[in-house]
Amino acid sequence: MTDLASIEPMLKVETLGLRFRNPLILAAGILGLTAPILKRVIESGAGGVVTKSIGLKPRKGHPNPTVVDLGFGLLNSMGLPNPGLEEFMKELETLRGLEAPIILSIYAFSEDELVEIGRIVSDFNVVSAVELNVSCPHVDGISEIAKNPVLVESYVQTLKRHLDKPVIVKLSPNVSDIVRIAEAAVDGGADALTAINTVRAMSIDIEVGRPVLAGIFGGLSGPAIRPIAVRCVYEITESLNVPVFGCGGIETAHDVIEFLMAGATAVQLGSVIARGGLRVFKRILKGLRDFLEERGYSSIDEVRGLAHRR
Repeated sequence: MTDLASIEPMLKVETLGLRFRNPLILAAGILGLTAPILKRVIESGAGGVVTKSIGLKPRKGHPNPTVVDLGFGLLNSMGLPNPGLEEFMKELETLRGLEAPIILSIYAFSEDELVEIGRIVSDFNVVSAVELNVSCPHVDGISEIAKNPVLVESYVQTLKRHLDKPVIVKLSPNVSDIVRIAEAAVDGGADALTAINTVRAMSIDIEVGRPVLAGIFGGLSGPAIRPIAVRCVYEITESLNVPVFGCGGIETAHDVIEFLMAGATAVQLGSVIARGGLRVFKRILKGLRDFLEERGYSSIDEVRGLAHRR
C-alpha cells in the first residue's frame, strides 16, 4: 500500500490562498455529486475536489444514451444534470471540516443567475473556491459563452462582484484563440483558470446510421485530448501570469509532469477515474515521487514551467 504521508511533503501545492496536499484534484463531472463519494475521493489520495457543475435550479440533463466509451476517450452529453444549488449545499454541509479544499463548480444561463449564486455561496464556508463552467460543449446557453471574450469578461466580473471567494474559470478548447479568452477571464477578475473542458465531438452508429448520443454532439475527454490540453496550458502560461489547473486525458505520473512542465499549477483527473477507479490517485502519486527522487528534485515546484525556460 502506498504511504501517502511519505509522498505528499514534496508534492504540496499552495495557490489562491489554499493548501492542496498534492497536485491531483478531482475534475468536475466525475463522482462529484454526493458527499460520501467526495469524502472517499479525498481519502483515496486526492489533494482536493471539484464538484459536479451545479446550477441555480435543478436540471434533469439530456436523455440516454449520454456516454459512450470510444476506447481512446469518453464521449458524453450528460446535459449538466444536478439537484440545484440549495439542495446541493445541504449535501456539502456534511463535509464541513474536511481537510482538503472543496471547489464548487457552477454554471449559469444568465448574469442574473450568477448574482444569486454568488450571494448564496459567499457565506458558505464549506466551499473554498468556485469554478465557473462557461464551456460545457453540449448545453445551449452555456457553450456559447466561452467563445465570446466579451461575455466571458462580463460573466466573471458579475460573479466576482457578488462572491467573496477565489474564482476559477474553466475554458473551452473549442475556440480559435484560447489565450484571448483567458485574457478576458483575467480581465474580468478571474483568480485562476482551468484548461481545458471537453472537445466538442460526435460518434455515429454505422449500423443504424444515427448519432450514438441522444444529444447528437458531446464532449470528448480522455487521452485523445491530452496533447490539446497541454498545448493550451502552455500557451496560456506563456502569455499570462495566472495559476492554471491542467485538465484533459491525464492517466499517469508522466502526464502530470508534462502538464506541470507546461506551466500548470496543479491538475484535474476525470476520465481515468471512470476507467481505473479511485486507486489511480495513489498510483500516480507514487509515480510522481519516484520521478522526483530519481532525478534529484526536492519538490514539484522545481519542474513547474520548465518547458518555458529556453
